[in-house]
Amino acid sequence: MDSIISMIDHNGLWLMIIVVVGITTWFKYRERELKVQQEMRVREIEHVQKMKELELELERAKANQPSQNV
Repeated sequence: MDSIISMIDHNGLWLMIIVVVGITTWFKYRERELKVQQEMRVREIEHVQKMKELELELERAKANQPSQNV
């Protein structure tokens, strides 16, 4: 009977260690995922701004071009 209880206690300890490590690892991966998502949003915003700037440059270039009648 004592060997069964000590086996359960021993397995319970390993289970608790596995759960703690699993939760810690999950939080680390979740934090990394959120960081990557934030970086992607920043890059997307920068890309949209760059595209708007390029569109404005294109419009200015078209406006400054003399119109040619063929």
